[in-house]
Amino acid sequence: MTLYAATSNPGKLAEFQSAALAEGIAIEALPGLRQIPEPVEDASTFQGNSDLKAIAYSLAVPGLLVFADDSGLELPALGNRPGVRSARFADDLGFDLPSSNSPASSSADDRNNRCLLSLLDALPNPSRAARFVCALALARDGRILLRAHGAVEGQLLHHPRGSDGFGYDPLFLIPSLNLTLAELPREHKWQLSHRGNAFRSLLAQLRSVRL
Repeated sequence: MTLYAATSNPGKLAEFQSAALAEGIAIEALPGLRQIPEPVEDASTFQGNSDLKAIAYSLAVPGLLVFADDSGLELPALGNRPGVRSARFADDLGFDLPSSNSPASSSADDRNNRCLLSLLDALPNPSRAARFVCALALARDGRILLRAHGAVEGQLLHHPRGSDGFGYDPLFLIPSLNLTLAELPREHKWQLSHRGNAFRSLLAQLRSVRL
């Protein structure tokens, strides 16, 4: 069986491929993904966004099993923001880095991380509890076939640590290990992460259904 991932993120794709290999399932990048109009992610939930992406992309490649994910970071101290806007958080708030920062340090991830830290720093003694959430949807020909959900609990650091990750990974601490998601080896990270938990749930469902 081959599933097609509706993502252009090489980190995500590598994680999906590694996990599915043991199940005898091949994961491929969606053919022609860059030429397919990107759906507007305007749902209010992670599952809503993953559903609309899976539906839109599966309609563009008839007959193929297509899965999409939506994931992000929730901080109770900020009313569960950034949530579904995690990837666009700094843009939404018009946050930019000081002009003294070099271009090499002004990636979208860096801006999002610094924006989040600036909001927490403005609060009096905020809780730094955090969770990563992932929702997956599998579709064919515009119809949702399966859904899966995963999460991981942690704490947000004051400063990033680690280089083997993306997004908010360098800020997200797993307290029991005293390591951030960006400090964990990829195999270990996959065993703990929200995306790994969601994908394992999807694979477990695939064992018990015929598609």
